[in-house]
Amino acid sequence: MTDRVETENLLRQMYAARLRGDLDGVCASFQPDATFQISGASFGTPMVMSANGIDQFRPLLAIMVKTLPHSDQKILSMLIDGANAAVHWRVKIFSRITGTSALTELMDMIEIRDGRIQSFTELFAPARATS
Repeated sequence: MTDRVETENLLRQMYAARLRGDLDGVCASFQPDATFQISGASFGTPMVMSANGIDQFRPLLAIMVKTLPHSDQKILSMLIDGANAAVHWRVKIFSRITGTSALTELMDMIEIRDGRIQSFTELFAPARATS
């Protein structure tokens, strides 16, 4: 059984690593065979990513960390029930491609196995452009 405090610490460390742009720190939070999925829409343009195993999603995360730095991150709620967690958070995401920022709401559904993330599904929607 996964300890609630350990799960919360793991997740807070993973979100802190993402805020810092620390790819190795983010990836260390995941099991080698973890599943990873992100879906949402950025101002009408849908985005879906899905990968199985760290070898598949590390390159995707590397691109995201490099081109979409985060700031003003706030975890709004974190619910932990055994090996499952749901995290609602908000962050300002800057696009190095377009030069614009968007305050974005995210919801992550996470499953933990042996102290690391086994399954990660993220849904997002920009709240508003901040330029």
